[in-house]
Amino acid sequence: MNAPTTLFLIDDHTLLRRGLVALLSQQPDLRVVGEAGDAAEALRLLPALRPDVILLDNHLPGVRGVDAIAGLREASQGSRVLMLTVSEDGQDLAAALRNGAQGYLLKTIDGDLLAQAIRRAARGEPVVSPEMMGKLVAAFQSQGAPTPEPLPEEEEPASVLSPREEDVLREIARGLSNKEIARALDIAETTVKIHVQHILRKLGLSSRVQAAVYASDRHRLTE
Repeated sequence: MNAPTTLFLIDDHTLLRRGLVALLSQQPDLRVVGEAGDAAEALRLLPALRPDVILLDNHLPGVRGVDAIAGLREASQGSRVLMLTVSEDGQDLAAALRNGAQGYLLKTIDGDLLAQAIRRAARGEPVVSPEMMGKLVAAFQSQGAPTPEPLPEEEEPASVLSPREEDVLREIARGLSNKEIARALDIAETTVKIHVQHILRKLGLSSRVQAAVYASDRHRLTE
């Protein structure tokens, strides 16, 4: 049996931390090993604990969570930082990802979906609440972040990507993991991985986030 994924919680609301501990303890493969009410306390505790995933709120006393990410990662090298916050601000989202967060989740997330997101983050997969994807695109554009150059007309995605790759790209932009895409499209997860590699190569992109920006920027998503 694999060792459980270890977690550290950073949130200034004690009752919320207690609730998270109770919720996550129901998952046999997840284990909370520590918690803190602010970034300073977390920095004292993390070096000895080195959890797999740090769940971080943004609204903390003294320093915002997004501004503490770099220090937390340095104090607990190898840990993934996953934002769990009420902030729906696109700039906070962009700052979190830019500063090295593995993902950005809203506290309205369902408990089972939170557990799934933690597992994905622990594996190194990016996770962003689906309702924040549009704001992610807008934040990158407002900050002047480079968007992929359009391909020559004869090489637009309609001709470059296969119909199945188009399907996969659409699901990437909705924030789904490879496993979730496989389930949605009724194909093998290994097939999804191959499609993702082909999509990034064909479009000249380097990450799933860029793929989501590309798709949304060109109004490729269905309602």
